[in-house]
Amino acid sequence: MKPLTIDLVSDVNCPWCAIGLNALLQALDELRPELQVTLRFQPFELNPDMPPEGEDRLDHLMRKYGRSADELAANWRAIQERGAQLGFEFGPQQGRRIHNSFDAHRLIHWAGLQSEAAQLAMKQALLAANFTQGENIDDPAALLRAVQAAGLDVEAARAVLDSQQFADEVRRQEGFFQRAGIQSVPAFVINHRHLISGGQPPEVFVQALRQLAQAPDAA
Repeated sequence: MKPLTIDLVSDVNCPWCAIGLNALLQALDELRPELQVTLRFQPFELNPDMPPEGEDRLDHLMRKYGRSADELAANWRAIQERGAQLGFEFGPQQGRRIHNSFDAHRLIHWAGLQSEAAQLAMKQALLAANFTQGENIDDPAALLRAVQAAGLDVEAARAVLDSQQFADEVRRQEGFFQRAGIQSVPAFVINHRHLISGGQPPEVFVQALRQLAQAPDAA
């Protein structure tokens, strides 16, 4: 079997991205003895024009998707159940706000320059900060708490946040994947050519990755 590279295009504002990531990680644990996989995180902003104060999560989702509060509540319960099955805790939706995620993406990019493990830890810490703890992921203090939770250098991260470092790189990667046709997330791009979309269960990733690793064009 040949090595695989997975570019996970996602946003820390996307609950299905947390579900998809945790399902993928379970699949990779099962596949570890047989596959060599490199996982990279690529930026996507669901709400690039979100104002600095953010917006009530329920109000935003009702307006964006035309759903009622009851429909959204039922959907959130389903998300919480899926998350629990995968070991991820989604807190309550009521009373929480959605904030801009651009600086979070800058930190994920920064972490990726250190190592694959550091980038994964940063992504997981930011998802937990947003969905488990209900933090404002546009607030520098909250972002630095996530950096600390990820076990990364807080002062180095502070220097990133105090500047515009990696802003151009994040925008460039956002544009690249949008031009490639990625319009919704999570999107798992395998070896630059194969796409798995959505918060699939672990067994779907196991089957798909095995098939792709065995394919003649897997390299």
